[in-house]
Amino acid sequence: MMNQVPEITLNDGLTLPVIGLGTYKLKGSMGVNAITSAINLGYRLIDSAYNYENEGTVGEAVRRSSVPRQDLLITSKLPGRYQSYELAITAIQESLYRAHLDYYDLYLIHWPNPKQDKYIEAWQALIDAKKWGFIRSIGVCNFLPEHLERLEKETGVKPSINQIELHPFFNQGQQRKYHQEHHIITESWSPLGRANAVLENETIKQIANRHQKTVSQIILRWHYQLGAISIPKSASPERQLENLSIFDFSLDESEMKMINGLTRPDGRLQNQDPAIYEEF
Repeated sequence: MMNQVPEITLNDGLTLPVIGLGTYKLKGSMGVNAITSAINLGYRLIDSAYNYENEGTVGEAVRRSSVPRQDLLITSKLPGRYQSYELAITAIQESLYRAHLDYYDLYLIHWPNPKQDKYIEAWQALIDAKKWGFIRSIGVCNFLPEHLERLEKETGVKPSINQIELHPFFNQGQQRKYHQEHHIITESWSPLGRANAVLENETIKQIANRHQKTVSQIILRWHYQLGAISIPKSASPERQLENLSIFDFSLDESEMKMINGLTRPDGRLQNQDPAIYEEF
């Protein structure tokens, strides 16, 4: 199964599959079962965060799975309350202890929290943690171009990836263009729009009927053709498999245009604008 999932190479050489598993709210034994199921079906990229309070669940699924640790790509994220340098280093270590892992493949700053203005310190902590072997690749989430520019200007290191809100109602055209120009990979959180009205959209339904695919598959294929990595969350093995099964068809230019045309300026799901929104 895994051979069928294409990969993207980051600017530091790490390769990631173009689809991973989101794990928000997958916790405890039910979470372990869901994540183990996904790994058995062929998922290799697993996305967690300190604030999801499920790094232990992810680590347990890694240990129970029949897939060797080195074949899996595990992500976690630094919360806003630990962005000062010393706190960030401790939080990264705590993330590893919770998961019983020796390293994370990818570790991201969860939000820039620009009013606090500590994300440069946090970034320096990630740079050092990578040097020390705690992390293989470092990136960010929800960083606007102005935040990304500052990181590189002040530390000389640019992120390998920026995980941003991206779905058909908010397609992040400008931000994606910036990423492309600066060799930063785009990763989409809530790629299906947290199963809101996006899945009921008539335009996408028509395209799905044409291809004999589900609406979710059409949306995930759209992400893939945009060049973005998507991390849909599902606890159901049937849905997990469905979400992976998007490489036997393609959307033509007019279909891509139709989906691109659904974006709207106020399309963010919860109005979380990184210029002002803060999360701790």
